[in-house]
Amino acid sequence: MLIFLDLETTGLERTDKVVSIALIVVDGMQTKVFSQLLNEGKKIPPKASSIHHITNEMIEKKPQFKESEIYSFLQHNNTQENTLIAHNVNFDLQMLSRAGIEWRGDVVDTLRVTKHLIPECEYFSLQYLRYELKLYKKEFTLAGLKGVQIPLQAHSALGDCFVVKLLYEYLLQMVPLGKMKELTFENVLLEKLEFGKYAGKYIEEIAINDRGYLEWMLHSIMDLDEDLRYSITYYLQGQS
Repeated sequence: MLIFLDLETTGLERTDKVVSIALIVVDGMQTKVFSQLLNEGKKIPPKASSIHHITNEMIEKKPQFKESEIYSFLQHNNTQENTLIAHNVNFDLQMLSRAGIEWRGDVVDTLRVTKHLIPECEYFSLQYLRYELKLYKKEFTLAGLKGVQIPLQAHSALGDCFVVKLLYEYLLQMVPLGKMKELTFENVLLEKLEFGKYAGKYIEEIAINDRGYLEWMLHSIMDLDEDLRYSITYYLQGQS
């Protein structure tokens, strides 16, 4: 069973909670769609609402995660035979863990797999890849699924969940599922920085001309992307 997952939260801090979660479950020839708003007792700040467009009024009477249909489904299917697929899967696994689900099955991170297979992409956010890889052209095929309305809103759990599925299908044309599982746990050597004063510049070049900036990133940015930390360390060691 393949379980595509996306969720929206009140923010990105350790104390933040899930406010929306969606699953697309592919079991043989059957496909099921789940989507729920949740109320974990933490208010949604305006900054988060501006991204996913979920307000406190919308979740006022919604259930807690542990009382939801999706929680029950994930708990029941939390086995080694099933594979969870998400974009930046570590974040989703962390949020599930805080909610009481320690996933025991396989995982695929479409973010890391894309970095491995399509390194020439300028950016790797889900919405960027949606347009760069022209995944949006296939979204009309989703209209036939029960309970799904087109157009799907970007940065909503359900909308992003479908993009994850389309991205997975795109990557599946390049490598099989088993290889994706392997690549999910292999660090990616990135060539360029995606943000900061050197955005778009080669990390190796920065290591030569402004080593101190990269060292500052390693020591000051606690939530630095794992692959970026690996890449900065690699290039710094090459210049030492």
